[in-house]
Parts: sequence; structure tokens; C-alpha cells
Amino acid sequence: MPTTSLGLPAADVAVVRELAARVAGLAALPVQRETVRLWEKLNGLEPERPMAMIDEIPWHELAGDVPGGDELVTRTTHPFARQLETRFLRELYRWNHMRVDMVVEPVVDVAKVINRPGWGLKVAEATIDQGGVVQSHHYEDQLANPEDVEKIRVMEPSLDVEATAEREAWAHECLDGILEVRMQGLSGWNGDDLTFALWDDIETFRGTEPILLDFMDRPEHLHAIAERMTEVRIAELKILEAKGLLGYGMPRIHCTGAQTTELPKEGFDPARPRAIDNWTVGRSQLFVSVGDATFDEFVPSYYARWYQHFGLGYFGCCDPLHNRIDSVRKIPNVRKVSISAWAKIARAAESIGPEYVYSRKPNPAMVAMDAWVPAIAEKDFVDVLEATRANGCPVEFTLKDISTCRIDPRRLWDWCAIADRMVRA
Repeated sequence: MPTTSLGLPAADVAVVRELAARVAGLAALPVQRETVRLWEKLNGLEPERPMAMIDEIPWHELAGDVPGGDELVTRTTHPFARQLETRFLRELYRWNHMRVDMVVEPVVDVAKVINRPGWGLKVAEATIDQGGVVQSHHYEDQLANPEDVEKIRVMEPSLDVEATAEREAWAHECLDGILEVRMQGLSGWNGDDLTFALWDDIETFRGTEPILLDFMDRPEHLHAIAERMTEVRIAELKILEAKGLLGYGMPRIHCTGAQTTELPKEGFDPARPRAIDNWTVGRSQLFVSVGDATFDEFVPSYYARWYQHFGLGYFGCCDPLHNRIDSVRKIPNVRKVSISAWAKIARAAESIGPEYVYSRKPNPAMVAMDAWVPAIAEKDFVDVLEATRANGCPVEFTLKDISTCRIDPRRLWDWCAIADRMVRA
């Protein structure tokens, strides 16, 4: 098999470049700039209309002998070329079938190879239902005693210079003259790399039950753990920043459009991005099981210390926050608040008003039922739009966490068509 000077199969490079050219053609369309402008308006709390996206898609169910499945067939063999090919195929597929308010950019972000040793502890767990798409986990309690808190410590992150240079060279060979290559450190563009999920992380080191018991029996022990973990995370962030290992210019934040005129901040250097040039994400899903007073005691004070380093922030995930907005207000720089499928729609809108983007996450179970009922999706839009309109809320919709669509991609296509119609109406 003929290879290039860098060792990539020549046939793979040809496949990637052909797909990249198609993506570049989409990126050049005037509609991309208009959609970016609309996201900027929404994220600036001056929306012209609601926005909508779909993400965290069950791609394993969309390829093969299903409608549109032939559009996702891969041909490359080299792992790096396969990554680019898969990315481009999915981007083209989304544009063809699930576009809504997606933006196709003329840039390809390639992740630098960054070694992050963690925070002194390795997760000790047992997984249940092996082989399933979604698994259950049982975690061992490694922080049961006060002296265990010292196990949490700063571990020095570092750049793998050689591996990063190799990836960069491969990217240029595949994309030069078609799409811009941008080597990226950690930021929300590649998942949620700058997430502060303090209590989710602690939960992986302890399990759920010990924490819930300690809320009642040993709150001081939980505060000691949270204090230590917060200190370590901020120390790691400062190291990453000092070493130029942060990224910038993220197109998405927690599966929503991240385009904004407010970032990066004054003094920005693309060779050494800062936390303040980025969005961050925070979540504390464990607290769905406790009262509002406990949430207020254990969440805002720690999260505020993390968020103060960033330009903008998204807060929340699957946990219902409709009755906790007053606590969220204690966290600086929050711009978007997650309103999950378990939140009370009207109560959330009344609490948020025009202060934050009301980031609605419809229940993905609607596309996983025995029968697809479009009216269920439409009703969710109607209910949310009525409540947010009445309270002046900037609003966005993101269908995410989709573990299955019952091997029927048309359900996802239909949801996107409904979303497109509703947000433009």
C-alpha cells in the first residue's frame, strides 16, 4: 500500500481530503455566518429567536442497513485518518439530516496530546451490565477517613511534544489548502475538558451512599474533601494555563452553541490561552437527592472559586435546577443554566427571567419509546416557548444524552425538523 512521506496511506489521505473539501464548501456558505450571529445574540442575552441543536447522538445505530446509513461508511485504515474521516462524515450527515442551528466552520481543531495524571487517586470501581451501551458503576470509598483527604493532590500535567508534533504534521498533510488546522489544548471544544464536576468527581472516589450519609452525619468531612479537591483543581488549572495547555475558540459548550462576542478577553494570546478566554461547565448531579439548603451549603461557594477564573460559564446537567436559581446566582460568570427534562418548566422560567439563557434539554426517552410520537416533541417546545416568552427568557433547545433511537434515525431527523419549525415560527 503506497504511503506518504509521513507514513499515512496515500489512499487514506485522498479520502480525507475529498471529505474535507465538501466540509469546506459548507463552511463557506453565507448561512454559517448568519447562524454564528444568532448564537452570539442568544449568548449575549439579546436573542432574535430561540436556537436548537442535537448532540450526543447514537451513531452506532445510524450506520448500516438503515435510512442514510450508507453516508457513514468509512474507508480509511490509519487511526488518525479514520478520526478525521469519521468526524467529517458525521458533520456532513448532520448537515443533511439534523441541521437545525449547527455551524460548519472552516477550521479543524486537533487535540494536543496532554498527559493529565489526575488528582492523586485512581477510580476503583466495578461495572455492571458489561457490554451494554450504558453501564452501571459501583465505586469503592477511598475517602472514608479524615486522613484520606491528603490522598488528593496536585499532579503535574505535561505536553507530549513528540506525539503532538506527529499529529500536527499528519493534520497538515491531510488538510492543508482546504481547511485550517488549529492545534488545541484543553477547552470545551473537545467535550467538556474544562468542566468542574466537583461532586461527580468525589462520587467516583467514594460512591453515592457514603456521601449521602455524610451529609447528615459528617458534613465537616465532606467540606474538607470539597475544599481539598477545589484547591487541587484550581492549582492544576493554573499549571495548564502557565504551560500554554489550554485551548480557545470553542464552537460548543455542553452541546450548545458557544459563539460569543465576549470571548476571548483583552490581552488574548492564541499561543497561550487563559481560562478567562474560555467557557467552563459545572454540574452537581448528586444533589438531586438532597434538599435545597444542603445544595446551597455545598455547591455555590466551591463552584464560585472555579468560575471566577473563566470568562463565561454553563451550569447544570440532568439535575433539576428550577428551585435553585438563587443558589446559582452566587456563582459568577454563569451565562447558561441547564433546564433538564426533570425541571418544572414554568417555575424555571419565572426564576431565570432574562438573566440567563434557559438551556432546555428535552427528554431523550421520547425517541426511545416503542413508537415515535412527534406530538410529544412538539408539546415540549410549545410548553417551553410559552413559559419563556412570558418571562422574557433567552432560550435554546438541545436534544442530547440519546442512548438509542431504536435503530430508526428518522426519529432524530423528525425531531430536528420539528425543532427547526418551532424556533423559527
